Amino acid sequence: MQNRLETLDSILDRLRTSIRKNGLKNSKQREEIISVLYKSGTHLSPEEIASEIKTKDKTTSISSVYRILSFLEKENFITALEADKSGRRYEIAAKDHHDHIICLHCGEITEFVDPEIERLQIKVAHEHNANLISHNMKLFVICQKCQKIKP
Repeated sequence: MQNRLETLDSILDRLRTSIRKNGLKNSKQREEIISVLYKSGTHLSPEEIASEIKTKDKTTSISSVYRILSFLEKENFITALEADKSGRRYEIAAKDHHDHIICLHCGEITEFVDPEIERLQIKVAHEHNANLISHNMKLFVICQKCQKIKP
């Protein structure tokens, strides 16, 4: 798991400010989704998030989770990752930069940082007379566990 750039409390404070700025009413579900993602430390699907929230609030609907995820992504509280054909998975945006290794069989997502890859990306951008602003690297693999499974 990558280092957190913010505490959960500071993210929730920013969320409350964003909600006021957007003229919305405060919603415990928004805060709960942020909390679930922050505490999980991993990449969760909307269904996994809804399931976790339903343990505390039985009235949570999957449609409201999708709607809230869309808002949280638009406001840069979370980031979405298209891992595989199973759909988007979400993580807290307040983490150090990292890249992803994604198994195409089981969908397991591993975060990594490689200083050499980071250096080479900047070098390539400069060779093309450009300044690297950001990047999003995903390596699609068959993980060691899945390689051992006979087809």
